[in-house]
Formats: sequence, structure tokens, C-alpha cells
Amino acid sequence: MAEENQSRAADASPAKEVVVTENVVEAADPVKSVAPEPDEDPKKPVQEKAPADEAETMATEEEMKKPAASKDATAGGVTLAVAFKEEGSLSSDLPEFEKEALDELKQLLHSALANREFSPPPLPPSETVPAAPAAGSAEEKAEEVRVPLEETAQKHPAETEGEKGLPVEDDDAKTVEAIAETVVPVAPAPVAVEEKALVGPPPPTEEVLIWGVPLLGDERSDTVLLKFLRARDFKVKDALIMIKNAVSWRKEFGVDKLLEEDLGLPELEKVVFVSGVDRDGHPVCYNAYGEFQNKELYEKAFGDEENQKRFLRWRIQYLEKGIRHLLDFKPGGISAMVQVTDLKNSPGPLKKEFRQALYLLLDNYPEFAAKQVFINVPWWYLAFNRMISPFLTQRTKGKFVFAGPSKSPETLFRFIAPEQVPVQFGGMKGENDSNFAVTDAAYVTNIKPSTKQIIEISVQEPCTVVWELRVLGWNVTFGAEFMPSSKDGYTVIVEKTRKMAAGAEPAVLKNCFKVSELGKVILTVDNCSSKRKMLLYRYKLMKSSEIS
Repeated sequence: MAEENQSRAADASPAKEVVVTENVVEAADPVKSVAPEPDEDPKKPVQEKAPADEAETMATEEEMKKPAASKDATAGGVTLAVAFKEEGSLSSDLPEFEKEALDELKQLLHSALANREFSPPPLPPSETVPAAPAAGSAEEKAEEVRVPLEETAQKHPAETEGEKGLPVEDDDAKTVEAIAETVVPVAPAPVAVEEKALVGPPPPTEEVLIWGVPLLGDERSDTVLLKFLRARDFKVKDALIMIKNAVSWRKEFGVDKLLEEDLGLPELEKVVFVSGVDRDGHPVCYNAYGEFQNKELYEKAFGDEENQKRFLRWRIQYLEKGIRHLLDFKPGGISAMVQVTDLKNSPGPLKKEFRQALYLLLDNYPEFAAKQVFINVPWWYLAFNRMISPFLTQRTKGKFVFAGPSKSPETLFRFIAPEQVPVQFGGMKGENDSNFAVTDAAYVTNIKPSTKQIIEISVQEPCTVVWELRVLGWNVTFGAEFMPSSKDGYTVIVEKTRKMAAGAEPAVLKNCFKVSELGKVILTVDNCSSKRKMLLYRYKLMKSSEIS
């Protein structure tokens, strides 16, 4: 409950001198973390200029070699990353050599589908026609020949005798043997049957789908084919081999049937989950491998070979559902995700099962990562990354971003707005938040050491002021009060000034105050530490009936 100050506001003297003041009034439109500077050209690549105290933020070798940009894109105190724009899938927008590669791949695929090269080959004719019956038919023909010869010998004995008086039976036997030897290799019957079987209409062209999209003949087909081409640097034959291998693997793995299976692993939904979108609209998938510190969960996923196979099937199932439900393969649509991998408390250097899953995803799900952001990166992961680096294309390595523990939230905010980042990763997106939605933008500002940040919320009519606030790393003091506009009004203490220690709970402070007269709500954050602090907050003015 608010406590009334016994002294009148008009006579009260200020308790502390305000060092840094940010006036936030209803009429003013402060710079939000989601909007770039007005004079910034969004098409111009911008490099982030890292301050001296950001040594813990790590990047790929390629990024470190790039020259520093002359101007940074910032929003609300957060340096924004260069926006990732998906490469076009409209053939009219492609460079000439990419168009030619796409057309050539389509021709090769059309021929492969017509020849049913994506289906298992039929059994050879020698396996469908047994050899024994062919030999038997020849013997039967020999017997059929012998019978009329014997009858002929009985009817015309004089004609069958030789000049030297050889017995008739010897000549007949030699004649039959000669005929039999002549009949056996000919075997005309099977040849006639085989030729007859080839006569008829040609089989229909095979239809092959990947992620529910036909390889040819669909408006989404070009987007799928371009993923394989880009994964193989537009080497057409290599891309065709990759497609064939992916189709073969999907059949062997049973991906289409897997979508309908219940694998009974609901616990894993806190390890891998999709939450929100990045600044360009890509769905964001979080991989929190630190959850495997739970021994029971780890055993359930990797305890034995059978569990490992089930975990892999669950991971593929989750990815396939996300691709089909969240991505749009139509030209100009969103066809890639942002992958955020949290390595905090992850179980040591990646085990064999992790590596196998990684290689499987690289081979069969090309160009599905708009960005790969690794946060809370320990020392050992950098060594692992150097180990797998030779197996990754330059395009893939260019999408990797690494950040140590103290810089992880700030790194995420370069790509994802704070209101879209879950609370557990330093953002403002909580579960079952009835007063704020992901569309309610959060403000971001930095508080210098030994300074204050004052947020003034102007109130022009009776309402209820609702706010959320957090300081990354806390170790500050915070207080809130209402100051009426009337000189005869009393200052009301909404929240007493209190110390918020590092790691304080709750991570996000939430409160509201019902205002019945004109005035302003003042939120004060005092950074008493020697380090810069990042402040995130948002507020709204609501009618009492809207409060839940």
C-alpha cells in the first residue's frame, strides 16, 4: 500500500540530486529498442564497434578481420547487428549464374524423376524368371521330338537304314541327341514373354516431396532447390547428389510417419523450444543444453543406445513440425530460423550423440539457420568449434556468433528485441503475462557507474499505471513514487527505495499504481557499482477494468 508523506509537495525539498534524468512522458515517443536511428540506411552493412569492457564477447575469425564501420546502428542503448536478409528465391531477382544453375538443376531433376531414380531399383529379369523351368522346357521339347522320330522309324524302316547296315536304333538315338542339343540353347519361349512384358505405356513420372514441398512444379519448389544449391556453392551436380541423399535418408528414417508418432518425451520441451521472432520476423528456436544437468533427464535422453535413438527421432520430429508450421517457402516468405544455443551448464565437450545429430542436420537440413547465436560460451566450446570448422561452408561459418556469460543478453538484443527474449535469457518475455504482450515494446538504456536513471511517466487522467522493470545483473537500488501536479498534493511513496542485489529475484519487477489525479509516476534506479548496467523497462496506462 502507498504511504502518504506528511509534508506537502510544495514545501518538500529534493532528497537527492538527479545525475542522469530521462523524462518519459505520454506525449513523447522515446526511442524503442526495436527501431534504428532515423538517419541509418537499413541497406548499408553496419559493423558493431565493441567497447573496451566487452572483451568477453567472442566472434568468428571472419568477423574479427572485418574493418570497423564508421557508424553504429543503435536502438535504446543497444548496438544492433546487421539485419539478416534472406537471399531471394524469385528467379527474376537471382544473378545470372544462379539462374543458370537453378535451371540446370531442374532439368536434371526432371530427368531423374522421369527415370524414377529416387525409387529403389526393380529386381533384374534373371531373378524374376527361374532358370530351372527353362531347362525343363527344353527337355520336354526333346521328348516331344523323340516320339515322332520313333513313330517315323516304325513306319518307314527302309528309309532309316544306313548303307553300311547300321542298326536303326543307333541312328535314331544320334539324331535325337543332335536335335536335343540344338533345341536347349535356343529357348525361344522366355524371350517372347520378356519382350511382351516390355510392351505397354511408360510408368508415370515420380513425385518426390521434401518438407511437404514437391521438388518440381510448385511455387515453393525454387526455394527448396536454392537451399541445396547454396549449401553446395551452386555446384549443380553436388546439389543433385545432396538432394538424392536427403530423400534417401528421409525414406530410411521414416520422417513422414514420424510426424504422427507420440515419442513420450514431454520433458524435452524445456530443452528445445520455439519462442518469439527476431527483428526480421524469423522464428527463434532455443536450445538449452544446461537442462541436461538433471541426471534423470540426461539418462532418459542418452542413457543407452535405444534412448539416444529416441531422442534423435524426437529432435527431428520437433524440427520437421517447426519447418512445416512456422516457415513459408513461397517466394519472399520466411524460410529460415534463428537458432540460439545456451551452453550454460551444458554437459562438457559435446558427446558423440551431439556430434552425430549435428552432422545429420547439416547434411539434410541445409540453409535453415538465418543465424546461429551461441550464448554463455565456455572455453571448451571454442576448441570444439575449431574442430568442426573444416566441415562447415564459409556461408555457414559466417552465420555463427559467440558470446560469453556477461555479454549474452546484450548479444541477443542485437538480433532479437528484448520483449521477444524469454526472461531466463535476460529478456522481458514471461509466461502468463496478462498485462503485457510481445507487441508491447521494451525500452533499453545503459546506466553509467555511480549515476541514476530516472523514468517519469506522465498521467493526464485518472487511470492505473502498470510497469515492468529489470536491470541485468542488478546490484542497484530502486524506488518508485507518485508526484501530483497540484501544489497542494502529497507525494506518495509507491515502493520504498531498496537494494537489489546481484541475482535478485524476481528477475523482473512488476507493479502498478492507481492514479486519481494528474501528476507523474517516478521510477528511480541508482547504479552504485563501478560497472555499466543495462536497464530494461516498459509501462502502459490502463483503465481499471483492463487490469487483470
